[in-house]
Amino acid sequence: MSGSAKSKQLLRLLFWESTIKCNLTCAHCRRLESDDAVITDLTTAQAKDMIDQLSELAGSQPFNPVMVFSGGEPLCRDDIFELIGYAKSLGIVPALATNGTLVDSQMAEKIKNSGVVRASVSLDGATSEIHNKLRQLEGSFERAVEGIKQLREKEIQFQINITLTKNNAHQLEDVYELAMSLGAVAVHIFMLVPVGCGQVLAETDMLSPEQYEEKLIEICELDRRSEMQMKVTCGPHYERVLRQKGLYQERKSGGGHPGGNVPGGHGGVSKGCLAGLGVIFVSHQGDVFPCGYLPVNCGNILKTKLTDIWYKSEDLARMRDTGGLEGKCGVCGYREICGGCRGRAFGATGNYMAEEPFCAYVPPEAVSE
Repeated sequence: MSGSAKSKQLLRLLFWESTIKCNLTCAHCRRLESDDAVITDLTTAQAKDMIDQLSELAGSQPFNPVMVFSGGEPLCRDDIFELIGYAKSLGIVPALATNGTLVDSQMAEKIKNSGVVRASVSLDGATSEIHNKLRQLEGSFERAVEGIKQLREKEIQFQINITLTKNNAHQLEDVYELAMSLGAVAVHIFMLVPVGCGQVLAETDMLSPEQYEEKLIEICELDRRSEMQMKVTCGPHYERVLRQKGLYQERKSGGGHPGGNVPGGHGGVSKGCLAGLGVIFVSHQGDVFPCGYLPVNCGNILKTKLTDIWYKSEDLARMRDTGGLEGKCGVCGYREICGGCRGRAFGATGNYMAEEPFCAYVPPEAVSE
């Protein structure tokens, strides 16, 4: 493969499901296995080998990727800080995705000393009533907020993640205000993808395409305040909304985005769905997927080198070709910067190249056909 071909496939973020174990049973979680499956988690030696493979892949790029230690709940894994330290020693940029409920002063100190550049904490509502309903544990909101305060106390940069559903969409601005008051550097809004436990939730709580459009416009207006970084995940059509509302042009001429990117990371790529393009997901068993919400197995790091999977997987190559998009996504003028959510397309049709089923936009090209 030529250097120019490789340059189009720069890995920016590797999400690792470090363990299937979790102290919560959230209604919208991607995982299907119970904590009993923890015996299938990668061992310490296997995890270090995966990190070695990531370091090798980084050597073919002009920068090191960010490795997000996720789960399950990564803080349930006994060797998590050893592995974070190992990744950092190889130049990998470590980040942590936690539900926050296990973060007390001592744990926050460990996170600080481990070299984590940013932690993300999920809040699925601005009140305990809403959050605890989705998290399915009383007191989880209060514990998560306390965990956030401990991170702030230790001066650990953190962001708030929220998964939008019918249950909490009305609290979007409230969550934004709460994040501001807590000292977050960013709010990342996740649009629900109907996989894992989320399949059941999607039947009752998934926003309609029109409701998604309304929320994306609301996010754009919050984003325009330029108080902190806003990012929409699994909502690639936000890139279209940014341009339609003129915010992308304002930012481009005004010198960038408030809040910046993950320290040491390499943001700046304005693209909607990054599944298999700038992002990859490794499961607790070592299986590699384009993202955590697209169950298309591209290989296993215990059997195939990550570099070979990244550069040679036929599924990843197909996903990177926007010319192969079908339906209205295939003719949309925004396909290069949006691409539609490949996870939702797969969930709705079994075909990850099908059109995004939760996008209300009808491209003029589709009408004229």
